[in-house]
Amino acid sequence: MENTPVLETERLILRKFTEEDMEALYLLLKDEEVNTFLPWFPAKSMADARAFYEERYAANYEKPRAYAYAICSKGDNFPIGYIKVDMDESHDFGYALRKEFWHQGIVTEAGKALVEQVRKDGLPYITATHDVNNPRSGGVMKQVGMKYCYSYEEQWQPKDIPVVFRLYQLNLDGDDSRVFKKYWNQYEKHFVEEDV
Repeated sequence: MENTPVLETERLILRKFTEEDMEALYLLLKDEEVNTFLPWFPAKSMADARAFYEERYAANYEKPRAYAYAICSKGDNFPIGYIKVDMDESHDFGYALRKEFWHQGIVTEAGKALVEQVRKDGLPYITATHDVNNPRSGGVMKQVGMKYCYSYEEQWQPKDIPVVFRLYQLNLDGDDSRVFKKYWNQYEKHFVEEDV
């Protein structure tokens, strides 16, 4: 079985990043606005983009299963974002998109396809977190079927700033009572917000 099967939606192709995608990855990683709510600083050079690719993509593609995708428009197969589900215990669902493609439902469309694939492949659950100051990201999580569980405050690295995150979860195996408690247990300041 292909460890990262290509996924297609109405408008998009989700595929592995390749060596040919460095320019596309750099366009995404260098944008300050796109990276405001991501854990790393904007890339300063193509070398930064290549290092990101080596660490987060090339290394992952060596594993038996890797859900680490370039989001590409069907028209030109050029990456405009990324979407992933980690294979550690959090099964963290994450994404980013170049800002000229925001507010068109692209990440939701890609996210639904990815959720369907991990469900088919037998992953029991996925989680996702977003900064409370980035509620649109929570909107994507809700649209792919995730439910809010709790919030926690973390001193975020490497940016070294305090951030309140909301954790969402989607159980894919029918166990609706399961909540991934790692961050709740790890961070002293945790709470459940009303009306999220």
